[in-house]
Amino acid sequence: MTTAIAISDLTKIYANGFEALKGISLQVQQGDFFALLGPNGAGKSTTIGVLSTLVRKTGGTVEIFGKNVDSHVYETKLDLGVVPQEVNFSQFERVKDIVMTQAGYYGMPRKLAAERCEKYLRKLDLWDKRNDRSRTLSGGMKRRLMIARALVHEPKLLILDEPTAGVDIELRRSMWEFLTELNESGTTIILTTHYLEEAEQLCRNIAIIDKGRIVENTSMRALLAALDKQTYIVDLAKPVETLPDWGDVPVTASLLDSHSFEITVAASLTMSGLFKLFLERGIEVSALRSKSNRLEQLFLGRLTDARGDAVNV
Repeated sequence: MTTAIAISDLTKIYANGFEALKGISLQVQQGDFFALLGPNGAGKSTTIGVLSTLVRKTGGTVEIFGKNVDSHVYETKLDLGVVPQEVNFSQFERVKDIVMTQAGYYGMPRKLAAERCEKYLRKLDLWDKRNDRSRTLSGGMKRRLMIARALVHEPKLLILDEPTAGVDIELRRSMWEFLTELNESGTTIILTTHYLEEAEQLCRNIAIIDKGRIVENTSMRALLAALDKQTYIVDLAKPVETLPDWGDVPVTASLLDSHSFEITVAASLTMSGLFKLFLERGIEVSALRSKSNRLEQLFLGRLTDARGDAVNV
């Protein structure tokens, strides 16, 4: 399998002496949907900056599809599309012109650029806004415009730095669908996000970075398999004053009010097994939901293990 990104012993020390990256090594395979997670200031954006040649590394090597970013700057940029955290296009340009100008940076013929521009503005539901000034767009539309701009030259690798920050739930879901489709068509995607359910939903592999070091690098499946307990909030169809005796079943439960309770069970207990448990004890359930995202529990746990103290994300 072709390696999309190969990072080896990457370091970055800023002029003020701050060591943002402390010798990280990381590989991302072609076609992967990869999550790079970490708290604020962990080194995510610095890593992306080095990959896109916007940040000059202090040491180590970085390759994109086998080409060194130092000696093959032009070639690696052809393979790369980046969607930054902050909106960084002119607020007074028209939507279409922003995408067309980006295509021009890559030397694309005007006819092909126009075709690509229409293709991605349509895919991202922005075609009707093509002649509008970008400052008139909503926050979510501006984020989609940055994605369209990053894709106009159809890079093999797309890096998304907090692409759905501040986006409403409906738009976030539609962006998930678009990114999944894009990945399935062969585009390698690296995602940084603070919405951990987003990473769990989309990504197959994951690395967690903290204080400039990689503290976890594994598959999403393997990481989630490490979670040995799960907590649910159960809404009751009929009010109760007390909870039943759970017998020898390893369960921890407490009433929240007369119509709901919290229960913690082994992660190995299937949903059907959980409902069987309720049925045997005469508990009528109207709704069931996870108390917290599974990946969030693991994420905080890994950072706590790495630091040996509490974590504030």
